[in-house]
Amino acid sequence: MRTTIDLPEELMSDLLALSKTRKKKDAVRVALEEFVRSKKVEKLLALPGKIEISDITPEMERMELEESNGAD
Repeated sequence: MRTTIDLPEELMSDLLALSKTRKKKDAVRVALEEFVRSKKVEKLLALPGKIEISDITPEMERMELEESNGAD
């Protein structure tokens, strides 16, 4: 989907640096994916019930990083 958005230059610079991507399109996609993932995790952790849910975010991030480094 093609969208035009107006973003502060400093915010985009920070995003590019933190996401370690060269293209703005890729940086925005990574940021949106991370935002959606984190909101889904929050929603799951907020569910009442008897099942204990552990936050495995650091482990998943490590695995994703290893996969992306292996794909280069």
